[in-house]
Amino acid sequence: MGGADCNSTDFGAAAYWDARYSSPSTGGKGRGGFFDWYQAYPALRPILRACVPTSSRVLMLGCGNSLLSEDMVKDGYEDIANMDISSVVIEQMKEKHMDIPQLTYMQMDVRDMSLFADGSFDCVIDKGTLDAMMCGDDAPHGASKMLAEVARIMRPGGIYMLITYGAPKERLTLLNQVRCRWEVELYIMPATPEYQLKWSNDAADAAMEKIKLTVDGQLPPDYVFKDPESNFIYVSYKSDTASENNSIVVGQEETTTSE
Repeated sequence: MGGADCNSTDFGAAAYWDARYSSPSTGGKGRGGFFDWYQAYPALRPILRACVPTSSRVLMLGCGNSLLSEDMVKDGYEDIANMDISSVVIEQMKEKHMDIPQLTYMQMDVRDMSLFADGSFDCVIDKGTLDAMMCGDDAPHGASKMLAEVARIMRPGGIYMLITYGAPKERLTLLNQVRCRWEVELYIMPATPEYQLKWSNDAADAAMEKIKLTVDGQLPPDYVFKDPESNFIYVSYKSDTASENNSIVVGQEETTTSE
């Protein structure tokens, strides 16, 4: 889902996604299809295995009909809860994975995850859900509510891994609105089919870049994208301690905003 897709469609509405997953032409059950936004597991595996132990309790936000969770379980992950606003896709995925006890599915709105207690998860993975919320009718308020819930259900020291098309100027601003202290690492991964092919061939140059952000949390002014369609991967660690102000630590520098 690219930025150009933010039009009159309310991507934060259950009705839109129920209709999408009910349609044979868009990966619904009638086609038996599955779809991964942005990146599939082979491309994300290095960063997931480096940052997220297989014993972690993981929450997959806006799971849709992605195969990411299934592929993670095949690779050794033990406990992945999957949630989506669409009851249609949740029922589809429950049926598909009924014999995989490591995967659970539930219909839920990311703006209200009160079913989960504070500190329930070691890792929350978001592959396009925040982007969808930023294209919703209640943006950016709905996105801020979602991030507040993400921070609440993460344990101290836990990871929020955000895979997005959103540049630091927009996404770090959103993270900074949550009353939580984050330590953020930024990686950039090209998204073209040619680059994805390198992953399957184990090419030596098929590696994501870790980017040192500027003191104000932006890309270096001389940074040049290898691929204009690159995805940003924010690995945000929740601090063990709360902060009076909202703050994001980027590398060795810190940016702070006061309310």
